[in-house]
Amino acid sequence: MSIGLIGTKIGMTREFMDSGQSVPVTVIKVEKGRVLDIITKDKRGYNAVKVGFFKQKNSKINKQMKGYFAKKNTEPKKILKEFRTNNVDQFKEGNELGLEIFKDKKFLDVRSKTIGKGFAGVMKRWNFGGLRASHGVSVSHRSHGSTGQRQDPGKVFKGKKMAGHMGDKLRTMLNLEIIKSDVENNLIYLRGSIPGSKNSTVFLRESIKNITRKTIKERHEAKIKAAAAKKGKK
Repeated sequence: MSIGLIGTKIGMTREFMDSGQSVPVTVIKVEKGRVLDIITKDKRGYNAVKVGFFKQKNSKINKQMKGYFAKKNTEPKKILKEFRTNNVDQFKEGNELGLEIFKDKKFLDVRSKTIGKGFAGVMKRWNFGGLRASHGVSVSHRSHGSTGQRQDPGKVFKGKKMAGHMGDKLRTMLNLEIIKSDVENNLIYLRGSIPGSKNSTVFLRESIKNITRKTIKERHEAKIKAAAAKKGKK
């Protein structure tokens, strides 16, 4: 696993590529992280880097954490996250990490919480058809019907699709293409939508899968080269 970053979802817009194509993008304001601790195999049995994100007021943290941040000689941080990595020698306590760590990357994985929908019935939550609209059905048109069995086994199995809390769950989007990166303003533009509402917290990391597909820019360049080669043959 490599080092990741945390940001805030600003919203969606679109970018026009050189080919004239309009691409929907999600804009994320990336927060600079500060390295708080280097964890080694000798200390804890694995190599990792602890990074702190988002400033936090002193009044919002407890006495133990005040002592921890005072010891590290840094301002309090709201989110502390460990990233397991083999290259711990590249990092030092107090270093700041920003968008530059994704400089040569083309695709990222994004993790964030989906929008909470509150308590939802089975038709909204699981796309059930509901009961019949007539012939004796009364006040139960949108209900889920039977949930369990008779005497054997006489219980409702775990995982049964029923009414309940919908949304507000962590979801990961894999292999989102980086359309544009604005290092000065700490903004990154990712192709497509990501879970969550505006101002929600977003976790960014390098793609864990090996991706062979080309980016929009690479496909456009390949198309131009192919057209030039075809013209040259003529």
